Amino acid sequence: MNKNAFYQLSYGVYVVSTWDKGRATGCTANSAMQITSSPATIAISINHDNYTNQCIQDTGKFAVSILGEHSSPGIIGTFGFRSGKDCNKFDEIEHTVKSFLPVVSDACAYIVCEVIDKMETSTHTVFLGKVLDADLLKKDDPMTYSFYHNVIKGKSPKNAPTYIE
Repeated sequence: MNKNAFYQLSYGVYVVSTWDKGRATGCTANSAMQITSSPATIAISINHDNYTNQCIQDTGKFAVSILGEHSSPGIIGTFGFRSGKDCNKFDEIEHTVKSFLPVVSDACAYIVCEVIDKMETSTHTVFLGKVLDADLLKKDDPMTYSFYHNVIKGKSPKNAPTYIE
């Protein structure tokens, strides 16, 4: 099997955020998609080993900050290669609170959700979220995973669904 075929699927680059006992936390994700428009429902996939996974389960809410092609690449590194268990990632990144959840200010849009269901796989939890709020933050094309790899020359963290050794 040629796993490089998976790179031909369309992915975005996102920061999924929530709260950790009153402290903002989150992780970089590339698996987020709209399930339905009415009622508006989003699905995200978060690795079991990501601290954000447990925090989403504890709060029952998450926000998706959709990164744009002109968003700082440092955001991806901050949220993708360190654990929120060990540091406060939001100390380094400008953010705001939208509908009671932390959102990256340098994103092109955001979506705030309440968890309505979840599905466990061997390595990831797929959370289904009822959309509570969404808006555009700045005019920018959303960053695709292909853009991230081919233009920014970024790497996939080991916990990413698209990580290939």
